[in-house]
Amino acid sequence: MNLFMIAAAGLILAAAAAPGRAEDAAPKDIVETGAQLTQLEGEFTFTEGPASDANGDVYFTDQPNDKILRWTPDGKIVTWMEPCGRSNGLCFDDRGSLWACADNENSLWRIGRDKSVTKVITSHEGKLLNGPNDVWIRPKDAGVYITDPFYKRDYWKRGDIEQACQGVYYLPAHSTELQLVAGDLKQPNGIIGTPDGKTLYVADIGDGKTYAYDIGHDGALTNRRLFCSMGSDGMTIDSEGNVYLTGKGVTVFDKSGAQIKHIPVAEDWTGNVCFGGKDRRTLFITASKHVYTIRTRVHGVGSQ
Repeated sequence: MNLFMIAAAGLILAAAAAPGRAEDAAPKDIVETGAQLTQLEGEFTFTEGPASDANGDVYFTDQPNDKILRWTPDGKIVTWMEPCGRSNGLCFDDRGSLWACADNENSLWRIGRDKSVTKVITSHEGKLLNGPNDVWIRPKDAGVYITDPFYKRDYWKRGDIEQACQGVYYLPAHSTELQLVAGDLKQPNGIIGTPDGKTLYVADIGDGKTYAYDIGHDGALTNRRLFCSMGSDGMTIDSEGNVYLTGKGVTVFDKSGAQIKHIPVAEDWTGNVCFGGKDRRTLFITASKHVYTIRTRVHGVGSQ
């Protein structure tokens, strides 16, 4: 063996023996070391739609009981608004207004800090929406995206489905005209976007898949690609770009669509999830009759 080969072999052995190499390459857990899932006080009928305000307080709905409740980081839960149009998905804009998918009237509401209600959207092309379910507001320009699946409610005073599809709609800022941006999904439900406003994730719960789209300057969605073979009720995203899906507990996927974590929740159904608390490092989970929290290493990047 010549000197060059000996030196090369030495470098290989040194690299293999370097401490921490495998450990450094392994992804870090998103959950804070030692953190445990905590069930908060209170029992509800079906919790949904969590969204955090600028202070880190989380607003969520008890949809069958027509309430929006408010959780503060000190652990208190109080009723914030009742009735609330049987609101489902919620999202705050940068002015502090709360946007709500008001299921009772198949409409989209904007609720002011004084709890004044503006019914922004009540129909599309002269026909009733199926039932706005989840909402995300693009940080870049305050454009609003909603999913509009059809889940027939026994409290509706209406006929059957009127829209031609169960779609995803875009509402430009300061507009009252919805634009259909995805009409080829089976039953879109959860929706979340990246903080740079360039990528939108949409869960097609009816087909058991979640897709990623590029968001154009005009709000249009292009370059649809399969993100993961799992649908979801609600969704959130963290500071590392990981996407959180719900249903049976909370399942977390990295940017590439690879599953990196599952947080089991002892409920029949986990409806939705968001980050809250002053540092946005408390994962807030609405799971039917109860609400849960767990501290995380990562932090949230938006209202949802």
